[in-house]
Formats: sequence, structure tokens, C-alpha cells
Amino acid sequence: MVVYKRKKRVKLRGSKTHGWGAKKKHRGKGNKGGSGRAGSGKRGDARKPSNWKNLKYFGKYGFKKKGLKENIKAINLSYLEDNFDNLISKKLITEQGGFFFIDISKLGYNKLLSTGKITKKFKIQAKYASNKALEKIKKAGGEVIIPEVKKEVQEESKNVSV
Repeated sequence: MVVYKRKKRVKLRGSKTHGWGAKKKHRGKGNKGGSGRAGSGKRGDARKPSNWKNLKYFGKYGFKKKGLKENIKAINLSYLEDNFDNLISKKLITEQGGFFFIDISKLGYNKLLSTGKITKKFKIQAKYASNKALEKIKKAGGEVIIPEVKKEVQEESKNVSV
């Protein structure tokens, strides 16, 4: 004859403590003092010296996150207008065929923003530029040179089957 035994958790339904005495007991990791390398904080004197030896105990190590983006450092058109004479004296702006050529990467920036009025014909080389900045420069008779990102490498990696 087969005897079916009910599980303990089913038997103890309705009892407050499920056979563990006080309510506080048998709660989880906190009751047993933590999990993993827990207990090595300020008061964990016994564990501190062993953690000091391992220099990589604290902090994050390993793989870099996917999709990290470049830090954007932006410059406004108003800055270029206001500091025009200063930038020409430092030879950061050069005159080429009726245009004033500026490479903003030499100034330490990588994005062009549109704040300010523009009165001169600029030919600006920038990695990124806002749409309004492009419009303002075109209305003034200038142009913005943005190098294109190589998309061939990305397309090739998509086409490769695993």
C-alpha cells in the first residue's frame, strides 16, 4: 500500500511560525548573518585583514558595459562669435576661400550647439552638430563638415551567421 505524505509547509498552513518558534526566526539570509562575503564591514574585525590582502575585493572588475557612449562636450555658436578675434590670434580659426574654418576638436569640443547669432561665414568641422546649428550656419552662408561613421563594419557583423 502506498502512503502519501503531506509536505511540512502544507501541514503547517495557518500556524504563525510554521514550527520555527518566534516570528523573527527562519526569515532568510539576515537570520543567518548574510550570504557570500557578508560581514566584512566596519565591525567585521575578524574578516578585515583577509579582505585587505585581496586588492580586488572592493569595486567592479571584468567586462565593460555594452553600448558605452562618448562623452559629449558641446560648444555654442555664441562662443565662436564672441571669441572670434582671440581664436584668430591663436590661429585656431583660419581663412580659406571666403570662409572662416574652425575645427572644434582642436578647441577641445566635439558637438556644435545653436545658441547665439551668427554673422560670419563659418566652415566648421565637428563630430556632432544640432539641427538648429546646421540651419543657422547655412542661413549665414556657411557649412558644417561632419565625418561619417563607418557603417560597413556594423553591417558586416550583422550579416555574419553564428
